[in-house]
Amino acid sequence: MTTPGTRMPVAPAEAARAEAVISRLQLLVTRKLDGLLQGDYVGLLPGPGSEAGESREYRPGDDVRRMDWPVTARTTTPHVRRTVADRELETWLAVDLSASLDFGTAQWLKRDLVIAAATAMAHLTVRGGNRIGAVVGTGSGVPAKEPRSWWRRKPEAPPEPPLTAPFLRLPARPGRKEAQGMLRAIAGTTIRPGRTDLGALIDMLNRPPRRRGVAVVISDFLSPVEGWARPVKKLGVRHDVLAIEVVDPRELELPDVGVLTLADPESGILHEVQTSDPKLRQAYAEAAGQQRAAIARALRAAGAAHLRLRTDTDWLLDMVRFVAAQRHARTRGTTR
Repeated sequence: MTTPGTRMPVAPAEAARAEAVISRLQLLVTRKLDGLLQGDYVGLLPGPGSEAGESREYRPGDDVRRMDWPVTARTTTPHVRRTVADRELETWLAVDLSASLDFGTAQWLKRDLVIAAATAMAHLTVRGGNRIGAVVGTGSGVPAKEPRSWWRRKPEAPPEPPLTAPFLRLPARPGRKEAQGMLRAIAGTTIRPGRTDLGALIDMLNRPPRRRGVAVVISDFLSPVEGWARPVKKLGVRHDVLAIEVVDPRELELPDVGVLTLADPESGILHEVQTSDPKLRQAYAEAAGQQRAAIARALRAAGAAHLRLRTDTDWLLDMVRFVAAQRHARTRGTTR
């Protein structure tokens, strides 16, 4: 893992593009999100706060569910446990920037949508006076190996050893300026070949143990479910967890465009597909649907709130609808 002050190397052209993307996204978020989310809003997953604080004597009208029974027994005087308000809690992002995110066939690249989601999270967090930090994961630098089968390997030179570790930690800090610096660091991260260990990335949010807060995992979740489901569930023991799944429409169905050359971004392997075959397109759509259903089941079983953002839809509107649903669920006493 890189040290907190270390940046992964960024090419000048990529740095310029990252800056342009950040500027555009911040303008979109500031104008649209503030306009659509009217009122005093302190976070994406709002609530009265549930981190245990100090105890005080019971007063008429206090919620009996917050009774501090050990202190009550010791003092023989009823006590209740205070809770830390949401505005005092931290938000942490686990940002997946593996090679599969460097793809897009619609309005946005998937990586741009990842940065967009991080931008919205940062805006909502600092707007409420909270601190926000992030851990960022990219490929290992070594292309993933796949079985030969009927795949045709892309001719290329042997991969060079990676110069930096695949994880970057950005400390949690309050303030708009600090959040913008974090977003620039995320946007400027160079995507490398190979697969990100999503489970290890999520586990970084559990080390060191932190006070209860909000944890947001932004990924396409294309890594094997068994590799990340348990870390997400573990994360949910202490934090409110939001999983933001980034999807491109071509990952759900193939277009009828004749022979199409597909490349695995994590291994560099090429394969030609005859998309004019309706049976193949149907099989592809069914397999993609099963994959997405498995992802949704795993997140639901882990107790995480689940938001799916697509590169071909209005992601800001999708996010606002999700926020509104969360607020409504909280007022009714239910979550997720």
